[in-house]
Amino acid sequence: MNNLVVLPIIIPLITGLVLAIFNRQIRLHRLLSLLATLSISVVAILLMNQVAIDGPQILQLGNWEAPFGISLVADMLSAILVLTTGIVVSCCLLYAFASIGRERELKYFYPLVLFLLTGVNGSFLTGDIFNLFVCFEVMLVASYVLISLGGTKLQLRESFKYILVNLISSFLFLVSIAYLYGMLGSLNMAHLSARVAEAGQVGLLIPVSILFLIVFSIKAGLLLFYWLPGSYSAPPAVIGAIFAALLTKVGAYAIIRIFSLIFYHDPQITHSLIGILAGISMLLGAIGAVAYWDIKRILTYNVIISIGLILAGFASFNQIGLTGSVYYIVHDMLVKALIFLAGGTVIYVTGTSKIREISGLIQLHPQLGWMFFIGTLSLAGIPPLSGFVGKVLITGGTFQADYFWLGGIGLLTSLMALYSLMKIFMNCFWGNTELTPEMEKGSTRGLLFPIGILAALTFLLGLGAEGIYQYVELAAKGLLDPGIYIGAVLGSNPIP
Repeated sequence: MNNLVVLPIIIPLITGLVLAIFNRQIRLHRLLSLLATLSISVVAILLMNQVAIDGPQILQLGNWEAPFGISLVADMLSAILVLTTGIVVSCCLLYAFASIGRERELKYFYPLVLFLLTGVNGSFLTGDIFNLFVCFEVMLVASYVLISLGGTKLQLRESFKYILVNLISSFLFLVSIAYLYGMLGSLNMAHLSARVAEAGQVGLLIPVSILFLIVFSIKAGLLLFYWLPGSYSAPPAVIGAIFAALLTKVGAYAIIRIFSLIFYHDPQITHSLIGILAGISMLLGAIGAVAYWDIKRILTYNVIISIGLILAGFASFNQIGLTGSVYYIVHDMLVKALIFLAGGTVIYVTGTSKIREISGLIQLHPQLGWMFFIGTLSLAGIPPLSGFVGKVLITGGTFQADYFWLGGIGLLTSLMALYSLMKIFMNCFWGNTELTPEMEKGSTRGLLFPIGILAALTFLLGLGAEGIYQYVELAAKGLLDPGIYIGAVLGSNPIP
């Protein structure tokens, strides 16, 4: 057993509880929250190296052997995502120091971010499907407060829709777990996988698997995404960046985990359905991104395109496609944070999100303009940036699986995403401007540094693809061979 596995969960949890007590010590909040996220990144790097050498790292809580106790599992996929989460939240916290405002800081902004991080990391590391539900709820409860923090009219209206949709999906999640437990008598995901393999994915297990897909599709913003554009554009830029980078990815991770570990026996039904949902989501998201002339709306519709692309690679269910999905989800977490923070800075400086009311910003803020341009090219998949590697692999995976239509949709919507983001860049940064430094609504002081870190990372992820490819490939191999996960969790114990 490896006690490191629990640290990405308990570090933000304990830090958040401590900060909630000393709620008026803002400097302490900033220091401890940043140290907590950086510590998580260090732990994740250690876990990745251990997984690469010894395989998935397991912690049986209370020393109860699986499947009777609660298992925490760090395989390569979960370790990579925990590392990326730590990096993204660290950058967002640096941005928040200069932008979120003292009023929100005093209303427990930093503890809430840490509690959300607890739920995100718990979702990535849990090996128990009921605890996956619990971690989802921890994450969502924190997000309910964050989305309404500040109490503007727009936030309150959108938070009501966001909370209602997630409550319905959480209820369906609980129903799905109840049916699965009633049929298979277990909550441990490795044990469930063995039970499904033994019984066969037939009968009621097929509708239950589809019910799980509906639940996670809602949470990931896959097809049933009508709640997402408004909800993610209502809060301040840094909160929107955290939501776009993390929350939908947890939903995508849940689909990948459940349908590669438990419900992988009948891909003609489940994975084909995932491919169809991914294709439709990419098309509808791209249409929305192209149609709007509002920075917030364009950015949020690009979130939907990316979720569809990630799951298109998973739907192919081959080594190339899965490697592309894992690579692209890491890329997208970093670049979505970059784009949302850069776009939020434009709005913060100008006081408007309407593209037609902004022009010539590159004359006053060239660094901001070129960093936004880097994020645009990366999301579109232009080499040598990180998006190129993931999209090439995903497209190759869909073609290898004879899903030519799905690969074609991915390429088409990538061009539409490029057009939508270039629309922001060409209209907001190019041309003449009547804006002067005295007329600006806010300063970029302290805001460009975290954006610059994310822009540098998308370069490194593209140029240094060979260095991290071995880890991503190991993650994909683990998804294709659930026996690795099952063997690590259950060990040599006979399956009851």
